[in-house]
Amino acid sequence: MGPTNNLGYLIQHLASVMGRQTDLLLQKELGIGLSQFKILMVLEWNPRVQQKAIADALGQTEASISRQLKLLQEKGLLISKFDPQNKRRHITTPTPKGMRATEAASAIMRRSFGQEYSDIGDEQLAQLVTGLQTLHRIVCQSGKPGACDHPLGF
Repeated sequence: MGPTNNLGYLIQHLASVMGRQTDLLLQKELGIGLSQFKILMVLEWNPRVQQKAIADALGQTEASISRQLKLLQEKGLLISKFDPQNKRRHITTPTPKGMRATEAASAIMRRSFGQEYSDIGDEQLAQLVTGLQTLHRIVCQSGKPGACDHPLGF
């Protein structure tokens, strides 16, 4: 059994390759990386989410999220203010420029991978999505190590 017959390897490999391709494309066209896009996407779903929740949702450390948030602030894509109800907590929200970047990145990704997806065919693509959603529910069940529980709309 070679590595392409191993489901776990194949999923990890495809995620890695597609992630790198997407990162390079977004860097070239928008000046943001895939990690920054994913943060903007989470903030688009829930603009008042705490840094820890972003880290948990994306499977990253709070330190890596903090670095990316600073870069996004420097680019004018988001703002962070103290929560008036809790001065230790920051409220981070995307700016209009950040919202436009998120939408542009989504469009770039659809355009970039559109041919690959259309080569699969609509029926097979729908089956793939359904299968991956089922796998996600199984792998990310509450109580499992690293379970995401996706409170942010995934």
